Formats: sequence, structure tokens, C-alpha cells
Amino acid sequence: MDSKKIRKSISRLAGWLGLNLGSLIIKVIPGPWIYGLARNFAPLGFGIARKQRKIALEGLGIAFGQDKTKSEIEQIAKDCFIFMAKAGLEMMFLMEKPQLLKQQVEFVGKENLDAALAKGKGVILVSGHFGNFPLMLAKLSLEGYKTAGIMRYMRDERVENLFMAKRTQVGIKTIYSQPRKACVEDSIRTLRNNELLFIPIDQNFGAGGGVFVDFFGKKAATATGPVVLALRTKAAIIPCFIVRQKDDRHKIIFEEPLNLEEGRTFQETVIINIQKLTNIIESYIRKYPAEWGWIHRRWKSRPSLTFS
Repeated sequence: MDSKKIRKSISRLAGWLGLNLGSLIIKVIPGPWIYGLARNFAPLGFGIARKQRKIALEGLGIAFGQDKTKSEIEQIAKDCFIFMAKAGLEMMFLMEKPQLLKQQVEFVGKENLDAALAKGKGVILVSGHFGNFPLMLAKLSLEGYKTAGIMRYMRDERVENLFMAKRTQVGIKTIYSQPRKACVEDSIRTLRNNELLFIPIDQNFGAGGGVFVDFFGKKAATATGPVVLALRTKAAIIPCFIVRQKDDRHKIIFEEPLNLEEGRTFQETVIINIQKLTNIIESYIRKYPAEWGWIHRRWKSRPSLTFS
């Protein structure tokens, strides 16, 4: 085994042990204490997780390098680590206490969601890895909305099984992004049953299958699923975001349904509307920069060069 694989194995083992330690801690301390614990442990993570820290700072430099100072960017990165620590601990805590979870998370713009569902075509909820989005799905499910989410397999099978169990426990249906054929079939079935389908489109999609749109002024490979599915099923697309409040409660904001704009070709229609959705996601990140997952290499894939 080479040194790179050894480092990955050690990193995944550390993550697994950290999750188990967190699970034990939340069983023995009062709920409000988890936020103080997260604030105290996050700086340790920021210091130890060199690769993730580097990725976060590079991404923030791309997004805000023209607008913010180096110290401001570093502070956002540190706050991001605090938000991630809070999210992890409170997710494990609140998913074991569904009634408390329902009290801690409230809806804003729920009338947009209900009006779209009333049309009977299902609703595609478009968001990103923003805020504590697993709590958003849990809240929807606990409030009686049949909810499914498209997820990627996590690299560590043990961690994936843990989070899968948490989602199932609160009634969230998981649709894995691979294999693609099964993902598309399950997604269409969900929408035709007039259910909610959550699709995050804020991570690097690779050079094949997606489209490149502007994200903070730089082309980013982006999934096309929400628009393609909407065109096929006539389901509404509603951008939605969960935002942490100062008291560590949460608000889920449902925007008005996206007005699909028609291009000259199918491909142009997809690109135009994926850009519109990406612009909305970017606007939330600009407003709440520490709530987005900066430890992901969003701009990793680059457009192919073409010559006429």
C-alpha cells in the first residue's frame, strides 16, 4: 500500500472514530452544550485537517479574492469548520429526538411548496450542501411530506451506512446517484407519485454529463438533473435553503418556483436554467458564506478547449 492510500485510510478511520465519539458524547451531555462543544473542537479540526483547510482557503480565494482580505477569508474558513462541527453533532442529536427537531426548524415560504404540490406533478427541491441540509429533509419528512434525496455514496462505507440509517429512521428515501439508470427511474417515479425530490447541484460534476456554468465568475461543472427531470415530468422546481439562526435554530426558505426559460435547443434550455439555479445558490452563499461546504473542490473539472 502506497503512502497516499495509507493517509486516506488513516483519515477515514479518524473520521469514523470521530463520529462514534460524537455519538457517545451527545448521549451524555445536555443538548445546548453540543454547540459550545462544536465551537471548542472546530479550531482543532481546522488545524489538523490540512488538506481540507487548503481546499477551503483556495475555494474562498476564487469566490471572494477580489472582495475580501486574506484575514476575512481565513475567518470565513474557520467559521465554516465551526458550522460543520455544529451540523454534525446536532444532526446526530436531533434525529434521535424528532419532536425537538420539528421545534428547532421552521418553514418560511411554505405556501410556495404547497401550491406546487397541489398541481400533482411532484416538486424538485434544488439546493446545495448548504447549512444543515439533512435537517431540512428530516423536517420535511417529519411534517408529513414524502421526501426523497439524491445522494452520492460516501467513500467510507461505515459512515455511509450510519447516515443511511439516520435518514431511514426519519422517513427520508435515499436515491443514490449511481447507477445512473436506476437513479433516473427512481427519481421519475418519485415525482409521478407527487412527492418531493431533493437534488443538490453545487458539487463538481466532472467533465462528462453535466454542463459548465458560471459560479462566482468561474466555469464550474454542474449537474443538469433538475431541469432535465422538470422538462420530462412537468414537476415544479423550487430552490430551498436551510439557514442557521443566531440561537442555533433553523429556517427553511422556499423560494418561488423557477420559471423555466426556453432556449433555441434542448441543450440551451438546460444551460440557461441551470445557470439561473446556480445564480440563486451563489446568492445564498454570498449572504451566508460560512454555511457552504468549502472543503469541496468545486472548480476541479475544467472545460475542454475547442478550436475552430
